[in-house]
Amino acid sequence: MDLRMMAFDSPLFSVLQHLHDAGDDFDKSVSCPSRTYARDAKAMAATAADVKESPNSYAFIVDMPGVKSGDIKVQVEDDNVVVISGERKREEEKEGAKYVRMERRVGKFMKKFALPENANKISAVCEDGVLTVTVEKLPPPEPKKPKTIEVKIA
Repeated sequence: MDLRMMAFDSPLFSVLQHLHDAGDDFDKSVSCPSRTYARDAKAMAATAADVKESPNSYAFIVDMPGVKSGDIKVQVEDDNVVVISGERKREEEKEGAKYVRMERRVGKFMKKFALPENANKISAVCEDGVLTVTVEKLPPPEPKKPKTIEVKIA
C-alpha cells in the first residue's frame, strides 16, 4: 500500500511507508522463535505448580490427573534445575463412540524450577494424580566459634 497515492506526502508518512516496506523484506527466520522454543514455552505456561518451603525441604507440587507415572519424567539439569516433563495422551476412540465435548488438556507438559544452593537429596512421588517432588535442604553450617588467643605478659 502506497500512502503517497492517497495524498499523504508528509515526511512522517514517508518514514512510515519505508518502515512498512522494510518489514516485507526482513528475513522472518531471524525474529521468529524456533519451534522447539515455542513448544516448550507453551508446555511450561500450561503447567501449573505450587512451591512450598518447610524448614527441612522444598516441595514442588503439580496436578497430573490421568497421567501414568511412566509418562512423567523428573530430571536435574546443570545440577541446579529440576525439570518435570511428560505427556498426557488422548484416549483412543472406540468404534461407535465419539467426543461431544473435550475440555481436558492433552499433549506435552513441562515445568522448570531453579534449585537453591542448599539443595540436597531429591525424590518424587505421584499419588492420586498429584506429583510431589521433594528437595531436601542441606543442614545449615554450624557457626564458627571465636578463636581465643592467649595474651602473654611481657
